[in-house]
Amino acid sequence: MIRSMTAYGRAKQQTGGKDITVEIRSVNNRYLDCAVKISRMYGFLEERVKSYIKEKGISRGKIDVYINIDLIDTQGVSVSLDSAYAQSYLEALYRLRDTFGLRDDISVMRVAANKDIFAVTKPDEDTEGDWNDVKFVLDEALDEFLSMREAEGARLRDDIAAKKEALAARVPEIEALSRQDTAGYASKLEARLRQVLADRDLKIEESRILTECAIFADKVAVDEETVRLDSHFRAFDEMLDSEEPVGRKLDFLIQEMNRETNTIGSKACDVRIAKIVVDMKNEIEKIREQVQNIE
Repeated sequence: MIRSMTAYGRAKQQTGGKDITVEIRSVNNRYLDCAVKISRMYGFLEERVKSYIKEKGISRGKIDVYINIDLIDTQGVSVSLDSAYAQSYLEALYRLRDTFGLRDDISVMRVAANKDIFAVTKPDEDTEGDWNDVKFVLDEALDEFLSMREAEGARLRDDIAAKKEALAARVPEIEALSRQDTAGYASKLEARLRQVLADRDLKIEESRILTECAIFADKVAVDEETVRLDSHFRAFDEMLDSEEPVGRKLDFLIQEMNRETNTIGSKACDVRIAKIVVDMKNEIEKIREQVQNIE
């Protein structure tokens, strides 16, 4: 199934005495780059969240996960000041003020807005229970996130499949023109060779003339390139129907299509083929841009 790398998912639930909000955003990236932002008190869940996202089959994209947890039941919860962190934070603010000549509006409430300066402790910490609470909300956000990826992926698939069909339709045109091009080139080459031989009063065997003309004419034939293009198109269709992430494979295949098309353009002498090649390269570039969005 084709999935886009761009998506968003959000969920908010009250569970286990906590008010939990999870937001997931992702944009294009060559590999999987997952960052989790969560309060220090629940920092031990960061790696579990990353692993869980991988388990869901997400393999590419720059993914940012924001998890906010507010305790509803605060019985037994104590809040203390992380003096070392607060001191370091204040010193950084003072340097910022002095370096750039900023207005000094540092106050208790502004500093307290940085929740990391407080250390919150809970009695009888239940790490597995905390994970299950977060996972419950994370699953809901992931469902929305993956649904968006799949919906956008379906649109991308339809678009690039249509563009590939337009590409494939130009190959028979090239093949027909190439046959004419090759025959015409061979005929011109033969006439030119006979003229050169006559001018120099030279004679060679007829079969030799025809053989040499055929050899040089074959250099403008593009049969091998069109056969490889057809093979690439079939592989492209198979990848579009695959259940695995195929973004990187499609990107490689697009490069191969472009290479074959360039070779056709460099070998052919017919201006009509050259025009088709320009059109194909333009379409290939459009497909390449879309493939960059696929997981």
